Amino acid sequence: MTTVTGEMRRARILELLEEAVEPLSGTALAKECGVSRQVIVQDMALLREGGAHVSSTNRGYVLEHTEVRPRRLFKVRHTDEQIVDELNAIVDLGGIVEDVVVNHRTYGRLSARLDVSSRRDVQRYLENLKDSKSVPLMHVTSGYHFHHVSADSEDILDEIAMELGSLGFLVDRMPYEQDLQ
Repeated sequence: MTTVTGEMRRARILELLEEAVEPLSGTALAKECGVSRQVIVQDMALLREGGAHVSSTNRGYVLEHTEVRPRRLFKVRHTDEQIVDELNAIVDLGGIVEDVVVNHRTYGRLSARLDVSSRRDVQRYLENLKDSKSVPLMHVTSGYHFHHVSADSEDILDEIAMELGSLGFLVDRMPYEQDLQ
């Protein structure tokens, strides 16, 4: 008799979810795998932690199919007044500004999710900043910051790099920043 490890069981759960045409309940998965529903709940947490895009619905678990888009990390620097120009340049070329990241020598790496993909998102972001009376994260590193930007193609990311460079926003990474992804 073969012993089924947790890793093997989680691989089987992913197979079942991949093949499913409708959500699978925790009870159905537990029965299929020969474990309790609570073990399935724990397995789902481990699968998510490992990067699987599993969602819970009121009818059961589903595997979300996510499209992998090209992504690049840009290091930039500009003034507060130029935030709108920077973000609009990226979204106008078809990029999505996923986040803002600073690499502070004392505090380490700090980031905040943005998900800015249109001029409307840019305006909302700027309004939220203004309404919160907060300063942009880039202030803790004298204006230097990073953005993870995704797009439909590497060519679009190349165009974004060219535009950020022509606007004077793109800056070189320091030797200690070369490994940032």
